[in-house]
Amino acid sequence: ACTGIENIDEAITLLEQNNWDLVAAINGVIPQENGILQSEYGVETLHGPAYGPSSHSAAASSAPSSSSAFRHVVPSRQIVERQPRMLDFRVEYRDRNVDVVLEDSSTVGDIKRILENELQIPASKMLLKGWKTGDVDDSTVLKSLHLPKNNSLYVLTPDLPPPSSSHSGALQESLNQNFMLIVTHREVQREYNLNFSGSSTIQEVKRNVYDLTSIPVRHQLWEGWPPSATDDSMTLAASGLTFPCHRLTVGRRSSPVQTREQSEEQCTDVHMVSDSDGDDFEDATEFGVDDGEMFGVASSALRKSPMMPENAENEGDALLQFTAEFSSRYGDCHPVYFIGSLEAAFQEAFYGKARDRKLLAIYLHHDESVLTNVFCSQMLCAESIVSYLSQNFITWAWDMTKEANRARFLTMCTRHFGSVVAQTIRTQKTDQFPLFLIIMGKRSSNEVLNVIQGNTTVDELMMRLMAAMEIFSAQQQEDIKDEDEREARENVKREQDEAYRISLEADRAKREAQEREMAEQFRLEQIRKEQEEEREAIRLSLEQSLPPEPKEESTESVSKLRIRTPSGEFFERRFLASSKLQVVFDFVASKGYPWEEYKLLGTFPRRDVTQLDPNKSLLEVKLYPQETLFLEAKE
Repeated sequence: ACTGIENIDEAITLLEQNNWDLVAAINGVIPQENGILQSEYGVETLHGPAYGPSSHSAAASSAPSSSSAFRHVVPSRQIVERQPRMLDFRVEYRDRNVDVVLEDSSTVGDIKRILENELQIPASKMLLKGWKTGDVDDSTVLKSLHLPKNNSLYVLTPDLPPPSSSHSGALQESLNQNFMLIVTHREVQREYNLNFSGSSTIQEVKRNVYDLTSIPVRHQLWEGWPPSATDDSMTLAASGLTFPCHRLTVGRRSSPVQTREQSEEQCTDVHMVSDSDGDDFEDATEFGVDDGEMFGVASSALRKSPMMPENAENEGDALLQFTAEFSSRYGDCHPVYFIGSLEAAFQEAFYGKARDRKLLAIYLHHDESVLTNVFCSQMLCAESIVSYLSQNFITWAWDMTKEANRARFLTMCTRHFGSVVAQTIRTQKTDQFPLFLIIMGKRSSNEVLNVIQGNTTVDELMMRLMAAMEIFSAQQQEDIKDEDEREARENVKREQDEAYRISLEADRAKREAQEREMAEQFRLEQIRKEQEEEREAIRLSLEQSLPPEPKEESTESVSKLRIRTPSGEFFERRFLASSKLQVVFDFVASKGYPWEEYKLLGTFPRRDVTQLDPNKSLLEVKLYPQETLFLEAKE
């Protein structure tokens, strides 16, 4: 209206040259000193003061007196040489992201040729998806698509085999199998039979369904996924789908219905974009416009229930409601919020082993902030942010909308971070929310590395998260080194203590063995002494019971026996020839050679005398008048 510029490309170029400052762009177009007027008769130069009411009237008086001149004359503007408009594309292919920058005069085929060099994939095998317009082919000029400056696309290669997997066995077999997904579009009651390999991801399925149903991924509401399918990056083989066929249902997330009066008031704006399915305006967030406000609907009208109950007694229950409400508003692709108290989140993030520790990210939500919807849907739910947070952070959330919940968090903040951080959060205005606090645990205290406000971009948010991660990684390496050294010292001490304990046990065992040996020796000695005493008593008893030795000049028959001991000694004694053989045995026993242990042998002939009848006389056993015997120990 001010400049008369009707060409959208020229308008966007001027806005980009002025960093999207509308006032600066208009002032740059409207001449300040001399200007040029366009009319159907040609170009006329005006010389006069700066543009204003007087200059406008002068321009009108100097124009030819023709109604056509007055009809066509517009406020003069400087002739702007149009520079080529540059477009940024971030193209995702499996686990890679490729950034492409091209002029808007390029074609879709030019993008594919660049990707062919980067990804080493033939351009003919690529399906470039993510366009927010209708049919697009390789010859389509980017300028004709009226794209924003920043765009996100993804590549599908259905004709190429999936990347090889390192898994084996059943999982490898599942990756090579084809799954038939019967997807029912709830709103139109239509079924699609889709074939996917087991190595395809859930995200690829959702994107393909987006191509079929025009329901953006973040607006898709699914039923039928197995409970184990919790991550869109998971392959179908690992998600627990029923093989070979699995049924799913998809629909669009419900949105509030506008009243008839609101629809009538907005019909002049909405009818131009009614065919775009609402997705073309996702880039309106670049201008700080809330999704609800774009269609004249207040943000509060989009919310069905509060994110968190007021005065919740249990923080875990409050976080469960927060997660459920967040998913219902912004989709299932969002950070995994820790369910539990802030103290439990500290324990999980900071007090494990140094290698397992993570940063703590605290998301502070506020429903009354104009930035909340944009931050949540465009930044916090971006796949790159969700993936980075899940790998490196423990994410905890709290709703600051209600005053009671706000006061409760400030109390927790003062207790854990100190009054300075609490005062910083207390002084934040509503429109500065949501806030993202990055906390790092230290030996003596918890340090707030960064406070990220809601007026940021995905790239800036990622850069600040990565910067915090660099600081944390450096501290973590020191902690790991200290922990390893401490564990090494403790291991040495444990080894020393164990060696000392083993030595004590060995000494104790040796001492106990010596004591047992001494006790056994004492016992054996006692037994030996008892046996000797008993033997001595028997010997003395036998010695006393022997009849007296007869004299040589006795008138009775006398037998003289000479007995040789095992040691070679001899002892002699005279016995009456009528004496029993037992008397000889008793005599030998009285000398310490009991007949139970020794046998008495004769020489000629050699015989065992101890085997003879002890009641017979010496004369009967032919040990008369004399005989030499010798003792031999029994075996």
